[in-house]
Amino acid sequence: MGQVTYVTPPNGRVYGDTMLTDGSSVPVDNQLLARDLVAGVGSVLNSRLADITQELLDRLCVEVSDVAGDDALVQLMGASIEANVATIVHMFQHGIDVESTVAPSAALEYARRLAQRGLPVNALVRCYRLGQDSFLQWALDELRRHSDDAIAVSNAAVNIVSDTSAYIDRASERVVAVYEEERDRWLLSRNASRTARVNDLLDGRSVDIGAAESTLGYRLWQYHVGLVVWLDESHTEDGELSYLERSVIDLARRLGCAGRPLFVPCDELSAWAWLPMGRESRLDTADLVTVVSNWDHPVKIAAGAPISGVGGFGRSHRQAKQVQNVALLGQLPGPLAMTFAEVGLVALMCTNLEATRGWIMDTLGPLAIDGPSKARLRETVHVFLSESGSYTAAAERLSLHRNSVVYRLNRAAEELGRPLREGRLQLELALDICCWLGKTVLVQPGDVQAEQSV
Repeated sequence: MGQVTYVTPPNGRVYGDTMLTDGSSVPVDNQLLARDLVAGVGSVLNSRLADITQELLDRLCVEVSDVAGDDALVQLMGASIEANVATIVHMFQHGIDVESTVAPSAALEYARRLAQRGLPVNALVRCYRLGQDSFLQWALDELRRHSDDAIAVSNAAVNIVSDTSAYIDRASERVVAVYEEERDRWLLSRNASRTARVNDLLDGRSVDIGAAESTLGYRLWQYHVGLVVWLDESHTEDGELSYLERSVIDLARRLGCAGRPLFVPCDELSAWAWLPMGRESRLDTADLVTVVSNWDHPVKIAAGAPISGVGGFGRSHRQAKQVQNVALLGQLPGPLAMTFAEVGLVALMCTNLEATRGWIMDTLGPLAIDGPSKARLRETVHVFLSESGSYTAAAERLSLHRNSVVYRLNRAAEELGRPLREGRLQLELALDICCWLGKTVLVQPGDVQAEQSV
């Protein structure tokens, strides 16, 4: 067998067969050709590194909305993209094993900044997946321009896809780990500082307002809506507090708040928060309920009234805690959104439950006994009074015939021993309390002493 001579096409790449000096030919090793093609693709993409970085940055700013709008974060994302793309194309050019690569320092710093800004980790992972998608399109398009050898191109494509995917898996695993470490560290440090400032404000201590606002990242001279948010049990895989914080941020956005809410964890399942209302002194309860009911997990929210200034910051919070007390005493199922405007009087009655139970018994008589039949009568009277004494409107709300409503109301009046319009305000308040607190204030069947007193 004579000397081997390679046939070299105009682009400088070797493909096809090898020609021998005697005129015969043998196939070239397609794996060697594939590696050569991959190196060529890497060389071309490396020369286009700046353009690729900019195109990727533009796409991610559009498709990953969490990172758009923050110039410093966008610049760092650009540095992370450039460093990751450079690492991959150098792998292609020089045949570097993916196991020898490390996530670039710019990529790690970008992950830390996302964690510090409280952005969700899925925003970070999505950046890598979208980047992988665009990069592979460019790489495979370039590969097709390098050779006509179908087998070599196929082998090279497999190498490009597998090496890129392996790198993305390796890099994204590392940056997610860095994100989580930084998130834990940042939350611990930030929350300790925030909690101290919040406690100073709630306790009425003298504070430097400017310094407090800087620490909290929240303006104090505006209207505030204090919130208590909680989960009855664990529902999420990425951390209950993270889910609660994202929920509060979503709520503030959907309600059109004047900025980012303040969020302070209490324990692993609950937190305090404040919605920045700016100059808006009204909270739309219907909007609040709609937002909360559409979340993935049954979050419960107790809200104070919108109150302005440093004093309002504490008052609205205390109202929210009173509203939460109503929810806890009433053992109300979630999801749930309650406001002080709805249950303020009920919340105040919770400060002395023993006295409240006695007043309920005196006001409702036998209607204060727990049980389905009495519950139907209480509901009918409650709806009737809330509809300004309209039998027709009450029947529509209860989905009953008008005569059925009249019958129930007559039965309720007999139980009370007086007309329903007599002592109407006290009757409505007592029924409100029963509606929200349920068994906590009702007479339980079998409680002979209590039943005798009604």
